[in-house]
This record gives sequence, structure tokens and C-alpha cells, in this order.
Amino acid sequence: MKRRTIKRAALSFACAAVFTAAALLGVFYQPDQMLSDSLYQSPKALDGNIFVVGIDERAMEDIGPYQTWGRDVMAMAIEALNSDESCRPAAIGIDVLYTGETDPDLDAYLAEAAGAYGNVVVASVANFGSELVTEDTGNFYIEDYAVLSYEEPYDALREVTSQGHINAMYDQDGVLRHGILKIDLPDGRTIPSFAYAIYQKYAAANGLEQELDLPTDSLHRFYVDFSALPGGFYEEISVADLLSGEYPAELFKDAVVLIGPYSPGLSDYVTTAIDRAALMYGVEYQANVINQFIRQSFKAEVADVWQAALLFLISAACLWFFLGRKLIYSLPLWVVVAGGSVLLCRALYGAGFVLHPLWLALTVTVFFVGAVAFNYVQAAMEKRKISSTFKRYVAPEIVSELLREGTDALELGGKLCDIAVLFVDIRGFTTMSEVLTPQEVVSILNRYLTLTTDCIMRNHGTLDKFVGDCTMAIWNAPIPQEDYVMNACRAAVDMVEGSKALSQELLDKFGRTVSFGIGVHCGSAVVGNIGAEMRMDFTAIGDTVNTSSRLESNAPPGKIYISREVVDRLGDRILTTSLGDGIALKGKAQKMEIFLLDGIAE
Repeated sequence: MKRRTIKRAALSFACAAVFTAAALLGVFYQPDQMLSDSLYQSPKALDGNIFVVGIDERAMEDIGPYQTWGRDVMAMAIEALNSDESCRPAAIGIDVLYTGETDPDLDAYLAEAAGAYGNVVVASVANFGSELVTEDTGNFYIEDYAVLSYEEPYDALREVTSQGHINAMYDQDGVLRHGILKIDLPDGRTIPSFAYAIYQKYAAANGLEQELDLPTDSLHRFYVDFSALPGGFYEEISVADLLSGEYPAELFKDAVVLIGPYSPGLSDYVTTAIDRAALMYGVEYQANVINQFIRQSFKAEVADVWQAALLFLISAACLWFFLGRKLIYSLPLWVVVAGGSVLLCRALYGAGFVLHPLWLALTVTVFFVGAVAFNYVQAAMEKRKISSTFKRYVAPEIVSELLREGTDALELGGKLCDIAVLFVDIRGFTTMSEVLTPQEVVSILNRYLTLTTDCIMRNHGTLDKFVGDCTMAIWNAPIPQEDYVMNACRAAVDMVEGSKALSQELLDKFGRTVSFGIGVHCGSAVVGNIGAEMRMDFTAIGDTVNTSSRLESNAPPGKIYISREVVDRLGDRILTTSLGDGIALKGKAQKMEIFLLDGIAE
């Protein structure tokens, strides 16, 4: 039992270690992220304080192809939004790069319009790449996310507006789940994200906290909690509508207005966690992030090392429990751990923590299925082992019962049982063997032993052993039986009756005959596998066994001796003749009352 426990624990820890390593190495990355997206990201009710104005197909039909637009178009859109001093937007975000100078007049016009109201944020972008960095000590290393260059608005526009970078850092599966709160430039400047710069203007206008404490990693990345599906912030307001005055100015009062590409031909779209099947325009992504800042719905991603530690411990414990356990017990645990872990991840997300929902659920599911298969194979092997071990000793129905108990019945050790013991010996066999050939002796012996074995099996007994021409059998072990004392007596009577025909055959053939002497007793004995690991016998030991053997030794040919204990238990169900209580059995200090079993009353 101790060895099995150690083996099961070792297997559990080894499998848990393999799956934990696989999780850390990203083997489960794709399905885990898919489950995360569907579990964590869902549309939410919007407050209507963020508007997306699209550079869309309608605008390009009215104004012309986007490539032909002058910077005066954006200047006029800004002026239209700020035309009513009492209804100006809190922040206007221009999700378009205006780098370098083009037409001096138009450049100046856009800078004048953008700087006149103090509510415009324009986009900038950093270009990342790998760079060799040399430290003061002379050591060097490769920095993978080094800022190689930075593109910002032309000077006149930059001086009168706020700027924010529009860089996006995709996860390894090409899905956008993280935003970059800020970028540290080589010249020492720190550039906030486009969404954060807009939020700060919105917060200043609406009395909100301007500086937010977001959980970020070493690259200033944070987890984006999306609020709307693609199209969720877009109310089909076009730049053309701003220029024509179609929307009243009070609609945008103290709100956030984002102007950016909203046409497939402009190629400004991303794949996001809230809807992997539909593309989201960049300006809508910015709207989602700004809304997250306004709601202050920030999520901290729990370190993988802590999740891996929990995965290892819980999955190892589950596998240890699953192995060798019946399905009725392991199934509820699997449901609780696998299903509960997913529900717990969802609940913790609402509390502000992001975990890998698939790690534990998948691992425990694989362990559960594997353990069920392992248990099935092991049970089949145990049944085969038990069957092959006992089929030569016990009746088929007893083998079936043993198969339900498992291999514990095959281990060294014994237990105290109340049993019935039968010994039967062939009388006259030694004398006969002196005048017969060895082949004839073996043939006769085998026929007698076959007869005794058949009688034992037919009456549900367990054949303990053959000792020369003697047979020992027990009842009520290795499994409990009903009416086992009566079954032992029936087997004894069957042996006497069965031996008559065989004795007559031997008399006719060899002029000599043999018969049985039988003893039956019942009582307590130690029953189990006795011996060594390499060689053991399933047997019974104790005074009950010795008494039965002594009864058989004293029984005349063709007679069955039974004890007072057998008579007391069976009463008038058997026919007996008392031989008195003055008979001394070898090895017994006191004389016993012995009975002759004449037959079965039934």
C-alpha cells in the first residue's frame, strides 16, 4: 500500500510538472487566449460621451479621395466642433499623422484652428526595433523594443496641441489586447498614449482625476477592457456632416470627439479581443481605451509564475485523487475544479485580476480522462491477474466476487475469519501404489483429486491445496458466504457418494480399491497469502485447520467425521451419529466429542 501511494504521488507530481512547464512555454497559448477573450470581453452599456467621426466613404464622396485632402479640411472640422463656445467638446482627438510641412498656408491654418481652443490632441508614432545597447561598464545587450525613431506633428502644430502616440503592440497571435500607456524616448521625453492624452483633457474639463494608476508591465503595457464591438461607438457621423453643420454643436458638449479613418480603403483597422472575427477601426480602438480610462476599469494580470505554482499543486492533487478512484467520486471533483476554475477566473476578472482560465481546466480535464482510462486498464489487468491466480482454486462465482475486491486480495497478509475447513485423504492409496506402475498411480491419483475438486467447486468452496493424496478446502474465505458450513458438509457427502463408482472400477480392474476419509470442522482461522513476495500460498492457519486435519486422520475409509461445533450450527439439517466425547485427537490436550456425518436431512 505504501509503495502504491508513493508511485501514485510520483506519477501525479511528474504529470503536473509536465503540464505546468507546457503552460509556461505557451503550449496552451492559442486556446487559452480564445477562452480568455470570450470569457472576459463583452459589450457594455455606453454613456454616450465618446463620439467617433469617420473619414468614411461618404466624406470621400463629398470632398474627394482622401489622398487629395488638404490640411484645411481637418482645420474646418475642428472649427465646426468649436463653433459654439458654450458647447465645445472636452477633447478632440485627431487620429491622423500630420508629420512634415506641405503647403505653408494650409499648415498654418490647421495649426491656428487646432491651437485656438486648447482641446485638440494629435497623433504621433514611435518606430520600434532591436538595438545594441552598450552600458557604462562596457557590457552590451540587445534591446528588442528600442525606439529607433519618433514621428511627431510638424512644429507649428506640435507647439499648439497635445500629442499622444498611437502605437499598438499586438500579442503573438495577432490580436490586440494591450495598450501602451506611455513611451520613453531616447531624448528623455515621455509620450503618453493617444487615448491617455485625450482622457486627461476630458478629465480636466469634467472634474475627474487626471492621473490614473494603471497596473502595467515593464514595457508600460496594460490590459484593455473593451466596452464596445466594432461599430459600437460609431453613429454614422461623417467629417462631411461636420463641414455641412448637420449635427448640432450641443451634441458634443464636454464630450470626446475622435476623428479618424473609417473606411476599408484606408487600412487602419485591427483585430481585437472583443471580436476576433470582425475588424475594428483604429479610431474605435482608441474610443474603447478612452472609455476604459473614464470607467477606471483596470485589470492586473497575475504573474505566470504564481499561476503555474497553483496549477502544479492543484493538478497534482487532483490526479492523485483520480488515480484508482471510482468514477462516482472523481467525476464530481473534476466538475468542481474544471468548471469552478473557469467561473472563478471570471469572478476574479470582475474584481480586477486577469488569469489564464484554460490552464487548470484543461490540465485537470486531461488528467481526469487519462485517469479514467488508466483506471479502466488497471482494473482489467487486475481482473486478469486475480482470475488467473484463483481460477484454479475457487469456484467461478467466487472469482467474480474477488474481481470486485481488487488486488488487495493478492497481497501478503491475512485476516481472522470464521471458516469451515474440510480435509479429505485417500485411504489405501499407499498400499495400492506399491503394486501399480507409476503411470497408473498418477492416473488414479488425478482421478480422485479431480473428484474432490469438482465436489468442492460445486459447493462453492475454495481449494486450498493438495498435499500428496490429501486435499484441503475452506469455505467463507476469501469472501464471506452464506451457509458455508452446510456447503462444506454437502461437499463431503458428495465426495463419499462420488467415490463409490470409482472404487468399484478400481476393484474390477486391479483387484484393489480405495476410499476417502474426511474431516470437517468450523471456527476462527487466519486466512490470507502466507509466504514470501516471490512465493506465497493462499491458505488458512490456526487451531480450526489443525482440528479438521485431525478429524480426517481418524476417520475410517468412506466415513466423514465432524465436530460438535458443526453439529451445533447445522442442527437437524444434517443426519449424524455421536461417537462420544472420549476421543482424543493428536495434538489436543482435551478429548473431543466427534460425530459421524450420515447424510443431509434436506
